[in-house]
Amino acid sequence: MLMTIHSLRVTYGIIKALHDVSIKVNEGEILSIIGANGAGKSTLLRTIAGIVRPTSGEIEYEGKRITRERPDRIVRLGIAMVPEGRQVFPQLTVKENLEVGGHTLRNRALKKELFDLSLATFPRLKERLKQDAGTLSGGEQQMLAVARALMSNPRLLLLDEPSMGLSPIMTREIFSLIRGVNEKGISIILVEQNAHIALAYSQRTYVLETGRIIMEGESATVKSDPAILAAYFGA
Repeated sequence: MLMTIHSLRVTYGIIKALHDVSIKVNEGEILSIIGANGAGKSTLLRTIAGIVRPTSGEIEYEGKRITRERPDRIVRLGIAMVPEGRQVFPQLTVKENLEVGGHTLRNRALKKELFDLSLATFPRLKERLKQDAGTLSGGEQQMLAVARALMSNPRLLLLDEPSMGLSPIMTREIFSLIRGVNEKGISIILVEQNAHIALAYSQRTYVLETGRIIMEGESATVKSDPAILAAYFGA
């Protein structure tokens, strides 16, 4: 087991964003979290990343409690987040964005290895190393955001809405590349509004509704549930 989350609660003032959320992440899997807007999906990822502090509950990663660790410490432990909306540095080049992603590493040989891996995984970026990130297409910026996260040498990647704003063709390309990242041994927690593609590319799924886990299981099983079919696929 790579990560275990026990009874996580998060509040924003009087608003309860997460209610006793418990999930498990297996080594080497793509785990998807689906749910409507406002269900708490992004809050869950931001809490794992240390950006949001929980009211109660515990997060264990590789057997260690990381619930109240600083975000920079969590990155050094091997957890990287690709935020919603990509958030690349628009006035920096592609190469400079990648270098920012690896700033926590001191081993130059490892940095070079990760840089080469990032370009091999996302070959389109290799053609644009000197181009400002702000001039890239939405799909290319998403590739850069994931590649930048890979530069921190993560074991667990947190992906927040990677299909946002992308065409169906580009979405399929991005998810094919995400699968390639996973095949390199990197576990992934995928938060995605597009339930169809999230279920297609993940092994297991949790369904989050108004801050509570209402269903969990193998993605194929979740997809065939009548309530999920009605809610997400109009069946």
